[in-house]
Amino acid sequence: MKWTFSFLTGCTLMIVLSLTSCTQLAVFEKDTSIPQYQWKSSFEVKGSFDVTDSAAAYDSYLVLRHTDAYKYNNIWLDLAIQPPGDTMHHQKIDMPLGTDANGWLGTGMNDIWELRQLHFKGAHFKKPGRYNFIITQIMRDDPLPGIMSAGFRLEKQ
Repeated sequence: MKWTFSFLTGCTLMIVLSLTSCTQLAVFEKDTSIPQYQWKSSFEVKGSFDVTDSAAAYDSYLVLRHTDAYKYNNIWLDLAIQPPGDTMHHQKIDMPLGTDANGWLGTGMNDIWELRQLHFKGAHFKKPGRYNFIITQIMRDDPLPGIMSAGFRLEKQ
């Protein structure tokens, strides 16, 4: 009886793993830790991703992790994206992190909060190739305390 239960459990696990391993998620995410949770305006969160299907639509997200001690309800960011063979295109973004009435947005555990905010839904990239990005904080505080990490996420629809 023990052997049968173990055998069936093992077979079920193998079937589930084989079915889930066949589906490949078209997701890119790069998060960068902020040294000592003090984000200097000169510190750049950098990365690059490859676009192979320029006909597809993509959703892009900004990802931010902060402590409960962060003293603002938002953060201003400069997001720069460089298409292949082109110059950087900058966009200033006011990213809400919480409200006085409802508290922090996103998910939290103890005093750490993470927010994945949709930046652009259904974006189409003009040409395939390597795209570079840079995220910097453009708040008045320099360094900006309480920010643990920042990043960029891209999902193919």
